[in-house]
Amino acid sequence: MRSDAILIAATGLVGTAVAGKPDPETLPLPPMGFNNWARFMTNINESIFVDAAAAMTTNGLLGAGYNRINLDDAWSTTKRNSTGSMVWDTTKFPRGLTWLTQHLASAGFVPGIYSDAGTLSCAANYPGTLKHESQDLHDFYAWGFRYLKLDGCYVSDYPTVYGLWLDLIAAFNKDKAQKDRIVFSNSAPAYYAHPNDLQGWYGIMMQAAAGGQLARHSYDVATYSSNPAWNSVMSNYGFQVRATRFQQPGFFNDPDFLIADHPGLTLDEKKSQFALWSSFSAPLIISADIPRLTRDELGFLTNKDLVAVNQDRLVQQASLASRDANWDVLTKSLSNGDRLVTVLNKGNAAADLTVSWARIGVHPNSAATLSVRNLWTGQTSTVQASSGGVTARAVPKHGTAVFRISGSTALNTVPTGIILNTWSLHCLTDSASGAVTWSTCNASDSQSWTVNQSGRVSSLLNSGSCLVSNSNGAVSTSKSGCASNAWNFPVSGNIVHKTSGKCVNENEDASTSAVDCGKVENRQVFGVPVGVGIDYS
Repeated sequence: MRSDAILIAATGLVGTAVAGKPDPETLPLPPMGFNNWARFMTNINESIFVDAAAAMTTNGLLGAGYNRINLDDAWSTTKRNSTGSMVWDTTKFPRGLTWLTQHLASAGFVPGIYSDAGTLSCAANYPGTLKHESQDLHDFYAWGFRYLKLDGCYVSDYPTVYGLWLDLIAAFNKDKAQKDRIVFSNSAPAYYAHPNDLQGWYGIMMQAAAGGQLARHSYDVATYSSNPAWNSVMSNYGFQVRATRFQQPGFFNDPDFLIADHPGLTLDEKKSQFALWSSFSAPLIISADIPRLTRDELGFLTNKDLVAVNQDRLVQQASLASRDANWDVLTKSLSNGDRLVTVLNKGNAAADLTVSWARIGVHPNSAATLSVRNLWTGQTSTVQASSGGVTARAVPKHGTAVFRISGSTALNTVPTGIILNTWSLHCLTDSASGAVTWSTCNASDSQSWTVNQSGRVSSLLNSGSCLVSNSNGAVSTSKSGCASNAWNFPVSGNIVHKTSGKCVNENEDASTSAVDCGKVENRQVFGVPVGVGIDYS
């Protein structure tokens, strides 16, 4: 995806038609595999994929679950043939793409291909699919591809063009066996990733989440020759944490490739990208020189504990339990009832961090014994619930600690974390007086919120109080009125009062009110803790 190729990036995607809910059977778990783009870009040829497959078969990647091999841009000639079909470049692929897909499939891989929704691909000169959508889809399928990454260069009307594709893919996959369906990776949201105004991004993400299987939501991750690579990883991470509410069974937010051999990343940074992507249940698509991956790189890519977290059938995306200038703490539940805790050190020096049970939404019996497994070392420690929490020790600069917590009895997990305005990146903040404001995230109990099954919202600071709104729309926390103040959480990102129908708003003076709901307005869209019931209707 090249941003300079965008012709029009419309905003205000409100009321966009969508294709329906994603089918959880088409892609029940996040995909794992290889793509050439970030490592080789347009320097594409048959041997890259043949050699990658051979290496993945012997170096443990295929055995770990990396079973997809996807071609990216520049595989075709610049002209269609007389019947209107795209034509593969026989200089780059002398035995043809049908030979390649058969070869990959015989080795245990699922082949995927790239195209663009516009007039040209992002590498330019190569044809896009515009006005050839059905023909191209049927050609890709006939050639043996079962995964389509559809980029968005040279597109003038994203909602219409991608809406057509969502309908086309849904109809094409209908009544097909799972193995014969086309997985659809939608790149349209990446063209709306403008942090100064996210209304268009919110709208196109809602459209993407209603039909396909994946959405590339932000910029291309750094290619092999590009730096600073860590900033690129963190930029895509920043959009991923904004998108938690969209992920659901059958649909995955995609923060782009794992750049496991990038020379601009330290080993700790490479491991952090992998740990974070695994915690998100995000796609694990490696873009690297596979045969030349080092032992350390293969070691973290095949970490069984982290791959298991990524492939957990609950497919929750870990959300922010707390945040400050130096630390992000993320958490989610796993299908067997365990709780995951991921601790990212954003600072410039190694440090320790202790995280309380309550902060990660765990409320064990005070006499309970918990097991804490360090997913990097594989070591499991026995911890008494009375200890109060888990400590990540000596987390390196830009490093990540990951723990899996299980209990001898139920963990009594409650959705807990920050409530984040995903535009301003301010945290909803309680106070001893009950005044509720928006401020820089500081990892305090005043910014840690629980949401119970009925939609009542309380902070850890004032756990006996609830978030309430009075008849004038003022929002505060109070011990009275909890029974009549519960909230709904639609996929739009609004927080809607169940009685008044008003929406929480971050006011310009940093105060909080409940006002008439806009449509994906920047001041009314929030990230909430994973596990909160999202209304996808």
